[in-house]
Amino acid sequence: MDFGTVIYESKDRVATVTLNRPERLNAISETMPEDIAAAFNHAANDDSVHVVVLTGAGRGFCSGYDLKSFAEIPGTNPGIQEMPWDAMIDYNFMNRCTQNFMTIWRCSKPVIARINGDAVAGGTDIALCSDITIMNEKARIGYPPARVWGCPPTAMWVYRLGLEKAKYMLFTGDLVNGRKAEEMGLIHQAVPLKELDRTVRVLTERIKGVPKNQLMMMKMTVNQAYENMGLASSQTIATLFDGIARHSPEGVQFKQRAEEVGFKQAVAERDSGDPIPGSRN
Repeated sequence: MDFGTVIYESKDRVATVTLNRPERLNAISETMPEDIAAAFNHAANDDSVHVVVLTGAGRGFCSGYDLKSFAEIPGTNPGIQEMPWDAMIDYNFMNRCTQNFMTIWRCSKPVIARINGDAVAGGTDIALCSDITIMNEKARIGYPPARVWGCPPTAMWVYRLGLEKAKYMLFTGDLVNGRKAEEMGLIHQAVPLKELDRTVRVLTERIKGVPKNQLMMMKMTVNQAYENMGLASSQTIATLFDGIARHSPEGVQFKQRAEEVGFKQAVAERDSGDPIPGSRN
């Protein structure tokens, strides 16, 4: 079943949801958040399904928002406005994306993230909404826009890592490989790529025999603990900050630089460790 940029398959109690823009390393297009929500709403209502696997087509899981479109092309787009900018227009766009990604969190079926390749920036907003993550040990995960031009709207880092490790990842914007992510407690398990499918299959085989109502109750019980901690409030402020980060003086400079030299070069300069170009602070 094709949900635009997402493919949905179901067999023997297991559904597989595949982000399907391999030519762009499954970068998030303007329509992908709704496609993800449609696929997971379908999985929730698919009575034959007990567990869902979330993965990416090709060699990447998700490289984040398609910033060659959002950052490199001159002019306004859903992610950037001319000054003065309207924070609520930006919030409505990003909150829509966040709530669509949160269908993974809210799905009544357990969701296993199969991280076959890099999960970067907005790709982590998707991956960290899952329930259990199995990752290629050489793939990388992290949120580089924390350095300039972003704030993770799903705000899952602190809930996954705790205070100090979450701050480390967001203060540095570093990418860590699967082995380091497992060591930090960010994911459940890292394995060689050749073992990824077998490891995911063993886990889904163990889960899929459990009645759907039991799985739903267990997922709701754990998720509710995090909802009670204020997850929705964290997401509200993070989503607002994401828009502010793209329209701060440094954010505007980054967009201009991406237009001038290309997104890849602008990112290399931002992530080099040198002072951020155009920074007033």
